[in-house]
Amino acid sequence: MERILIINGPNLNMLGQRDPAIYGSETLSDIEHMLSSVALELGIELEFFQSNYEGALIEKVHSARGSFVGIVINPGAFTHYSYALKDAFDSVKIPFVEIHISNIHARETFRHTSVLASDAIGQIAGLGTYGYELALRALVRNVIGR
Repeated sequence: MERILIINGPNLNMLGQRDPAIYGSETLSDIEHMLSSVALELGIELEFFQSNYEGALIEKVHSARGSFVGIVINPGAFTHYSYALKDAFDSVKIPFVEIHISNIHARETFRHTSVLASDAIGQIAGLGTYGYELALRALVRNVIGR
């Protein structure tokens, strides 16, 4: 069975508590449960990982090579400046979709830039937590063909 890794970066462990007007009231656990249901439908296996540490995210991306066919990642603030995370994706060559709960292009100017987007299959932003499901479905369609 094909495996997909779901990575969440800094502060996403605070979903449901952190600025609900921007990020909504769903928790990271709620998102994981929703994605697990979608995975059953799609016939894939998921693994979830969250860290507030850039190095831990990089290590997780490195360890994904050979074990996962794709990655859905919400890199949080690392989106805008983590060339180290970009280099990690460049080194493992695993297809990925970048997801953001809020519309990063409609927020502060510094959030408009993603250093990862040019390497991603696609980027989904501003559709709330539903964007995770769309990212997973898009990744499965592009990588597995279902």
